[in-house]
Amino acid sequence: MTSPKKLFIKTYGCQMNVYDSERMAEALGGQGYVETLDAADADMILLNTCHIREKAAEKVYSELGRLKPLKELNPNLKIGVAGCVAQAEGEEIMRRQPAVDLVVGPQSYHRLPQMEARVRAGHTALDTDFPEEDKFEHLKGRPKARRAPAAFLTVQEGCDKFCAFCVVPYTRGAEVSRPASRVLDEARELVERGVREITLLGQNVNAYHGAGPKGDMTLAALIKDLAKVDGLERIRYTTSHPNDMDDALIEAHGEVPELMPYLHLPVQSGSDQILKRMNRSHTAESYLRLLERIRAVRPDIILSGDFIVGFPEETDADFEATMELVREVRYGYAYSFKYSTRPGTPAAERPLVDADVADARLQQLQALITEHQRDIQGSMVGREVSVLVERAGREPGQMLGKSEYLHAVHIDDAKAAIGDIAKVRIVEAKTNSLRAVHL
Repeated sequence: MTSPKKLFIKTYGCQMNVYDSERMAEALGGQGYVETLDAADADMILLNTCHIREKAAEKVYSELGRLKPLKELNPNLKIGVAGCVAQAEGEEIMRRQPAVDLVVGPQSYHRLPQMEARVRAGHTALDTDFPEEDKFEHLKGRPKARRAPAAFLTVQEGCDKFCAFCVVPYTRGAEVSRPASRVLDEARELVERGVREITLLGQNVNAYHGAGPKGDMTLAALIKDLAKVDGLERIRYTTSHPNDMDDALIEAHGEVPELMPYLHLPVQSGSDQILKRMNRSHTAESYLRLLERIRAVRPDIILSGDFIVGFPEETDADFEATMELVREVRYGYAYSFKYSTRPGTPAAERPLVDADVADARLQQLQALITEHQRDIQGSMVGREVSVLVERAGREPGQMLGKSEYLHAVHIDDAKAAIGDIAKVRIVEAKTNSLRAVHL
């Protein structure tokens, strides 16, 4: 009996890459691969990359340099680069690092079995096309294992917004949405495999417009259909653009019990001047009024956002406008970054803010965000919430899961198993989590 080949996948960046890595593993599972957590034990190593973070490509090249000795020890080891850096760099990856056998973009990973066969035959394989065939449909029927109780499900890819700082339209392509029937089929399959919570993913997920039985469906309509799937208890979605939060989606937050009271809605800056330079089509005021409408239908909703500080030509007044917006919104979570140039984007040629100034602004913003996050977590003490139990905690009898508000919750003396939704009372707020007792 032939021993299974071992596959090690390192995933960088966003939740969509987590989903993509799972599908890559499923695609290669049909070729006799099983996943391993030890790169040194692998027959194939895949780096599933993200181009959002600073110096993303250079970090990938550094990682490839660290993997090179493994190939010297095992000449049969195959190394591949997937994802957005693969899409952006293409042949350059193989030129700079000859140890790489395979480069595949995010729209082509359904072709991995054919590419793997090519590299096993002693050739290299490169595919950074934007193929017409539906990669999701092509992957149907692959071997699938039992799942954790929470899962990601990609429903939309690409973006048509062309923000001045962002590479997504160039690495992921134009907006495309999966047909609703295929999303629903995959959701049912996930539930059959033990999933109780699904997070719908897209680069611009609330622009979803997948084909439905009576024409294109909105994200709100899709969520309402998903809520009817027997056994699916919780629904989330990310990442959204303010301009695509339509009335129906706002209303869904008050009408659909399965839609959790958490929303990630990036604003990027509180300065209208900077928003215009970023090619963001909303203003600070329109964003704040939008949040008012969302909170009106779901008063307990927790909001999170994204911020870029030190964007080209950002002044002290621009930065203070961002601080004012954060003070008004009071985010439960927020992700903040210092601007870094992405080659090929419109902002790449603009003069940069002094690095020390940008660093100081980022520290100031993060301190304010942390203060609000701690206040909101502290306000949870004494409240009863529901926790989807995902795994055992570090202490005896302790279980760990997520509340409906996406807080990480440690349940002491838990009487629940993985996959249960437990009623608990919060007894302590920690820096990045909550502690609770089972009711």
